[in-house]
This record gives sequence, structure tokens and C-alpha cells, in this order.
Amino acid sequence: MAEPEHRPVMVRELLELLGLRPGLVVLDCTVGLGGHAAEVLRRISPGGKLIGIDCDEEGLKVARKRLERWRECVFLFHASFTESPKVLGEVGFKGVGAMYFDLGVSSMQLETPERGFSFRSDGPLDMRMDQSGGVSAADLLTKMSERDLERVIKDYGEERWARRIARALVEARRRSPIRTTGELAEIVSGAVKRWPKRIHPATRTFQALRIAVNDELGNLSRVLREAEGLVEAGGRLAVISFHSLEDRVVKMDFKGKEKEGRWRVITKKPVGPSEEEVRENPRARSAKLRVVRREGENV
Repeated sequence: MAEPEHRPVMVRELLELLGLRPGLVVLDCTVGLGGHAAEVLRRISPGGKLIGIDCDEEGLKVARKRLERWRECVFLFHASFTESPKVLGEVGFKGVGAMYFDLGVSSMQLETPERGFSFRSDGPLDMRMDQSGGVSAADLLTKMSERDLERVIKDYGEERWARRIARALVEARRRSPIRTTGELAEIVSGAVKRWPKRIHPATRTFQALRIAVNDELGNLSRVLREAEGLVEAGGRLAVISFHSLEDRVVKMDFKGKEKEGRWRVITKKPVGPSEEEVRENPRARSAKLRVVRREGENV
């Protein structure tokens, strides 16, 4: 398989705000295809170490190839970022000098119809980041009640037509199971009567189901709470998010950390991509970067 084109988002801003330097130990919680990791490794060499975690095994194969030149100082793990404490223990590190997340879906995931993340090509309705286990979106649509479907689509998709969509999905599955992305997109499009022309009517429903399938917001909240035991004094924690729900979780967590007095917010407002980056990579348009620093002496 040829290596997919992938442009990591907001690289320059992330590198500057993480305070990287040679010799630092860094935890990449969403290593993906290795785009950010490669740039981080250039900044922390010589002597630095990077621990990369991702639940997508196919993406890790690409990352291993991309990071081969640094193989002596890179440790890659197929795991959820919620397992970060366990992973650090396995490689013998008590803490790291920097920790970061890029929460976006990778280009490879979006462009592989078999993964089920996109309605642009028909494929199985999967949406699992980690295909080695868990419940697919198709299974979720089969099992959830109409009320729960409405709640998920409304809360996670911020979809005003959630009730109408949930009803249409339940009616459709009575006739036959909803198994493909094309079927789901068609049902949602038929249920939504008015929507902004700039987006597909199924966009928010797909987002909502993906978040539910992977428990994205719950996992993010849990690992952010554990950061106290992962980032050493003077170290920094950064998150790049791509929609308002993720950014809200990060914002509230960082505010809470600062209020407790053990962390200081570096980005009082979220940092966005430059106009030049958005022109070159439209995927970056919705990205927001927030950073906090753990108080104490520099690591």
C-alpha cells in the first residue's frame, strides 16, 4: 500500500508552544500516520525520546515506516490513549516533558471506504478507530432505541433535526438493517429538509455516531484528568481539536487545572491555523490548539 498523503495540522504552532528541545521525552497520544511525530523528533534530537500511541493499527504501520530513521528513540504502541500510564510504565518512564493530542480523523481513515468514516464513498458502516474490538456504527444503529439515537445525534452532532433523523433511522431499520455509509447518508438526507449548502446533510449524524462508537469525549476527559501523573513539572500538555464538543472538554479541563493552581494556561484563547495553511489544507480550517504548562521547575 502506498503511503497516503497526510498533512499534519498546525505543526509550527504545536512545536513552538510545546517548548521542545533536544533530550526531551515526549508522549504523542494520537500518533496517527506520524506526521507530527516526525517534526517533534527533529526538535528533540539528539537524545530525545518519543512514545507514540494509537488505536488504529493500519495507521501505525505507516507511522513506523515514516519514523524509521529515528527507530532507536521511538516507541510505538497499538493502544488507546487512555492506556497512557500503562504504556509509560512499559517503557520505563515515570513522566514526560511534553504530551499532545491531534484528535482529527486521519486522511487514510477518511479515504478508506472500508473504515466507514465518510459518506463520500459507499462502504461498511464501521467507524471504529480500533478495528480489533468494540461495537460498529451498524451494530449501534441496530441496538439503540429511538430516544437514545435522538440524544446521541443531538448531543454529539449538535443536529437540530435529531428527532426527525432518529425516527427515520428506526423506520428504515424495521425494513432492513442499515449496513453501509451510503444507506445511512441517504436516510439522513431524506429526513433533513433544510441544511446549510456548504455541508452535506449527513455530516453531523456521521460525526455523532463516530463519537459514540469510540466514546471519544469520555476517553478524552479521562486521559486529561490523568495528565497530572503523566506530565512532569515544567512540562506542557497540548490538544488540537476539530469540533466544538472536543474543544469544550479541553477548555473546561484546562480551566479547572489552572484554578487548582498546579497548571497555567498558555493559550488564553485557542490558537487557530494560519490563512496560508487553510488555503493549502482546507482540513485545517476547524482546528483549535490549546496548551497548558504544569507548574514547577523545568524538566
